Amino acid sequence: MKQAIVHIALVVRDYDEAIEFYVNTLKFELIEDTYQPEQDKRWVVISPPGSQGVTLLLAKASKPEQEPFIGNQAGGRVFLFLNTDDFWRDYERMVSAGVQFVRPPKQQSYGMVAVFEDLYGNRWDLLQLNPNHPMTLRSK
Repeated sequence: MKQAIVHIALVVRDYDEAIEFYVNTLKFELIEDTYQPEQDKRWVVISPPGSQGVTLLLAKASKPEQEPFIGNQAGGRVFLFLNTDDFWRDYERMVSAGVQFVRPPKQQSYGMVAVFEDLYGNRWDLLQLNPNHPMTLRSK
C-alpha cells in the first residue's frame, strides 16, 4: 500500500490577502487558483519553492463557525514546519519582508529553528535540519 497526504487546508479570511502574504512575502509558489462556481469558492493551492511534497490549500472561512479558527488552527502551538536548505538566507529575507518572529533563532539538537507567525497568527517553525536528520532536504 502506498499513500500520501496531498494538501493541508489552511483556513484564511480572504483568498487575495492570503496569496499576497504567502506568495509575495514568503515566496511560496501559486500552484492553482481556480474558481468553482458550483460552490462559489476558489481552489487555491500554494507550495514552498522547490517543494515536491504536501501543498497548502488556502480555504476561505465560509461559515461563522469556521472564523474562530483563522489564525488558531493549532490552538497556539506551532502548526506548520517550513524546512529550508539555508536557514540564515531565509530568516534574513523574511525579517526584511516584515515577517514577525516570536522566538529567535536557536540551535537545537535537530538543527537551527526560529518561530514565526503568518498574517493570521498561525505559528510556523522555520528550520534547517542537521545533515544526519532523517527529514533533511536532499538534492536529487
